[in-house]
Amino acid sequence: MSEEIKISHVIFDMDGLLLDTETRYEKSIGTVTRRYGQEYTFDLKLKIMGRTGMEGCQIMVRELNLPISVEQFASEIDEEYRKIFSEYVPLMPGAERLVKHLASKGVPIAIATSSKGFTFRLKTKPHKELFSNFHHILVASEDPEIVRGKPDPQTFLVCASRFSNPPTNMSNVLVFEDSVAGVQAANAAGMKSVWVPDPRMSKDLVTPWLQLNTLEEFKPELYGLPAYD
Repeated sequence: MSEEIKISHVIFDMDGLLLDTETRYEKSIGTVTRRYGQEYTFDLKLKIMGRTGMEGCQIMVRELNLPISVEQFASEIDEEYRKIFSEYVPLMPGAERLVKHLASKGVPIAIATSSKGFTFRLKTKPHKELFSNFHHILVASEDPEIVRGKPDPQTFLVCASRFSNPPTNMSNVLVFEDSVAGVQAANAAGMKSVWVPDPRMSKDLVTPWLQLNTLEEFKPELYGLPAYD
C-alpha cells in the first residue's frame, strides 16, 4: 500500500485535533444550557461537531427547545468562550511533533477550521510559533468563500485551492479530522480522511480512510511522506 500512496498536501482541522478544546467547549455550552434547565449531552455534541458556530446554535436551540432565539443563545455562548479561551489551551498529543516535522520537510500543510474567528485568535495566541508553520489557515466562519460548512466539502476544497502549488488530484490530499462532519466533508472532497475521534465516540459513525487513536500513531512514511528523523 505504501508504494501506491503519495500524499502531496496535508490539511488539518484544529479543535479537538491540534488543540485540546473539546472539554472547554462542553463546559461553556453546558453553562448556558443549564440556565434554561437543559443538559448539553454528548449525543447532542456529536450533532454539532465540525459545523459552523451558527449552525451548531440552530441545532441546539431546536433540539433542546430553548425559550430564546438562536442569536441570543449564540451571544451567551460567545461570552462563555471569551472567558474560557482566554486561559491557556494545550496541544493534543502528537500535534506539535507532526506539524513541525511536515513543515521542516517541505510538505505543504494548512488548517481548515470551523472555529469562530475570535475564539481562533484566543486559542492560538500561546501557540503562534507552531501555527506559523502552516502555509495558510482557513477560518470558515470568517471566510467569504465558505457558504456551506462541513459536512459539505467546500471548506476543504477552498483550502486546497489556496496552496501556492494546489493539488492536481484531491486523492493526494490527506485530511486530519476529529469530527464526523469533518470526515464526511473530506470524503466528499475526494480526499483521504484520517479520523482521530474522541474516545467516547462510537467507531461506526463514519467511514474514514484511516483511523487513529492519537496523532502520535501516525507513521508518515507509510503514506509517501518523509519519515520522522
